[in-house]
Amino acid sequence: MAVAFAITLLAGASTGFGGLLVALKSSPSNRFLAGSLGLSAGVMVYISLVELLPGGIDDLTEVYGHRAGLYGVLAFFAGVAVIAVIDRLVPESINPHEFQDEGGRYQARSAMKRAGLLTGFAIAIHNFPEGFATFVTALGDPKIALPIAFAIAVHNIPEGIAVAVPLREATGKKWTAAGWATLSGLAEPVGALVGFALLMPFMGPATLGLTFAAVAGIMVFISFDKLLPSAIATGEHHHSVYGVIAGMALMAASLVALA
Repeated sequence: MAVAFAITLLAGASTGFGGLLVALKSSPSNRFLAGSLGLSAGVMVYISLVELLPGGIDDLTEVYGHRAGLYGVLAFFAGVAVIAVIDRLVPESINPHEFQDEGGRYQARSAMKRAGLLTGFAIAIHNFPEGFATFVTALGDPKIALPIAFAIAVHNIPEGIAVAVPLREATGKKWTAAGWATLSGLAEPVGALVGFALLMPFMGPATLGLTFAAVAGIMVFISFDKLLPSAIATGEHHHSVYGVIAGMALMAASLVALA
């Protein structure tokens, strides 16, 4: 169990490395900001549509057969609906729903803070079952879990960037932003312990499948509603697009390694 937990902890802690990279870079340019936010969006969209949603449907197939695709899609859009409702219910004073004030000026700080907090929330939700899955695999065979944990660590680094970049720009506190990025990743070892202690008797393929599909919806919504608009608003449209493509390529490479 100690080895399995250590593997899961290292995979989750790599999110903090992404936050550290942001903290060590002084005065990020608009190009860096646009590229980083675009990269974060690319990572989240790709992992949602290529790994989480299909993986969730695969799990659901074990229980529901040919109806698994329908239930997976419903869970995906349920995730979109939940995060959209939460987004609308948060008070306007701390969660402005428009990126411009009455004078048409871009609300950079408030928009960045909202993007960072919601991204951290989504990544933590995603990392919770991911940590549980890694932990259970490591309990069965640590040799199999090591490459899985390495690949997870690789794609957790840009996830840390996704959290730290907007929070740094919103607060001006680079180490605080890095700390929040680290906390979002530590949901993995927490998920391992809580999952093993409480959820193991109840966590079947149906629950996992619905969870992964719903989290995919949450991450896609955040990418299109928060990260991409924030990236484009920097004025560096092309670098935003380059970041999206780079994020997708990085996530594709990590998933190939994971396979």
